[in-house]
Amino acid sequence: MRISFKGDYALKTLLDLAVKSDDGAVKISDIAKRQDIPLKYLEQLLLQLKGAGFVKSKRGKDGGYLLAMPAGKITLGEVIRVMEGFTSPITCVSRSCFSRCADEKKCPFRSTWEKVRDRVNAIVDTTTIADIAQKLVKGVEEDYNI
Repeated sequence: MRISFKGDYALKTLLDLAVKSDDGAVKISDIAKRQDIPLKYLEQLLLQLKGAGFVKSKRGKDGGYLLAMPAGKITLGEVIRVMEGFTSPITCVSRSCFSRCADEKKCPFRSTWEKVRDRVNAIVDTTTIADIAQKLVKGVEEDYNI
């Protein structure tokens, strides 16, 4: 699995919203500044996160962005799949891949890639934004610029 800037920024944005949720709606410029994400890029990213149901927006003077669901319901795996497509180390072992590899039956690496996929999924599908936010609350906020 490779996480691009897009996936990384999406996770950081959701984490920022989770940590700042007690303050109400969070302004996009504040997220961009704290997370060092270009504002125009963040605008597009938030549209995609909104379309996927992770965030909602609020208009007006006190407007901004909020999580659309509790942070404990958003897994890293869900976000990665929306932003990156899949979590497998190679496409042929992705459960969402519909094409079959010609070497599937005789591939000496297939079982290893399946184990990698399963172990990665076991971690990202059970780790939530709330889990990461709780680590921040326990004293590492400065590492995340939040």
